[in-house]
Amino acid sequence: MASPTLLWFRDDLRLADNPALRAAVDRGEPIIAVFVLDEDSPGIRPFGGAARWWLHHSLESLGARLREHGVSLVLRRGPADPVIRDLVADTNAGAVFWNRRYGGAARAVDAGIKSALRAEGVEVASFAGSLLHEPWTVTTGSGTHYSVFTPFWRSCLALPAPRAPLPEPRELSGLQSAAASDALNDWSLLPTAPDWAAGLRDTWEPGEPAARRRLHEFLLDDLPSYDRARDEPSAGATSFLSPRLRWGELSPFTVWDKAVDVEGAGGFLSEIGWREFAWHTLYHFPDLATKNLRSEFDAFPWPPLDPSHLEAWQYGNTGVPLVDAGMRELWHTGFMHNRVRMVTASFLIKNLMIDWRLGEEWFWDTLVDADDASNPFNWQWVAGSGADAAPYFRVFNPELQAKKFDPARLYISQWAADAPTDPIVDLGETRKAALNAYDVVKRSPRK
Repeated sequence: MASPTLLWFRDDLRLADNPALRAAVDRGEPIIAVFVLDEDSPGIRPFGGAARWWLHHSLESLGARLREHGVSLVLRRGPADPVIRDLVADTNAGAVFWNRRYGGAARAVDAGIKSALRAEGVEVASFAGSLLHEPWTVTTGSGTHYSVFTPFWRSCLALPAPRAPLPEPRELSGLQSAAASDALNDWSLLPTAPDWAAGLRDTWEPGEPAARRRLHEFLLDDLPSYDRARDEPSAGATSFLSPRLRWGELSPFTVWDKAVDVEGAGGFLSEIGWREFAWHTLYHFPDLATKNLRSEFDAFPWPPLDPSHLEAWQYGNTGVPLVDAGMRELWHTGFMHNRVRMVTASFLIKNLMIDWRLGEEWFWDTLVDADDASNPFNWQWVAGSGADAAPYFRVFNPELQAKKFDPARLYISQWAADAPTDPIVDLGETRKAALNAYDVVKRSPRK
């Protein structure tokens, strides 16, 4: 009797450089591919609206590619532990393979499944497919994890070079009707009432084939000018690879392999390093989205929330041109230029004096590339409460940032031509108030 291999896809929606898939092929038994929409397991964070849109289309693409190889993608919804164990029992699977996750709740789910299935005699294996270096392999001289990026990245670069990416398997052996599957449309991942995704459809094509094309275009057309133009939001030098990496349509090994020998790629590769730093931090600090990494920031004197200020920021109606341009780009495309992300986050935290967690939640819902590590990690960096944090006294002045990085106002004109022109707060006065609040933090001891 066949003892099929259950291949569990998660944030690795690709066929190329997929170690779990390679192991499944090498095992030599028919493959049953599955994706579980788990929004029920303890601690698992439900996807935001933009992420759900991307997930729908990326699963659609992955399912089509698997069918070309004679493998059906089984879709199941619910807490992963019983879903995977029931699927193993229903299909008589002899092995379950997946690529590792690094968030605390996800690791707990995976460990529970692995322990239970092994006790039942099922082969279970996990693989490194999402990070260049496993979080427990990059440590300081004293064996602790890094809290500052530069020595972290220096340590990464001193390690053996990342492995070469694995080729896409030429042949897969599947079972077409091995298990019942949900219909993707029944998951209602796409917005309908109202359908706010027109801008996302105009901007993106999810899926592994489109991800490969974008990587090729970036390496050919944009990487040579990346270091020079990366901070100019109208320059088009952004890689636009972050959602591809977030959903695993590309692996970091593939990106590294293609870019590492390109002259002048150091700045771009350090951004891959920053992504690694975020995930390593999450591994060691699982509550990154809800708790200050630096405990002294628990003393920050947040004033009572002004809901009108939060709403003005969310929809790009603050009267501050660069901030409004960024927030409107985000709402339309599910994406925002990295320089502008820092400016808009700084404005919310340090000018509007609104808790960074509320900004993180908004980005979680509206970004197509929001993940469990980078989204809260970067918000804490701007707030000053996180790893390698921006100095507490650094307040991005959005007017000076616009003059420096959008001097011809091309970006502002594209996204905020009809935005309000009367700022909802005085930038100078609110900067002083923020610095006074940060003085409270500075005087507070670490716990």
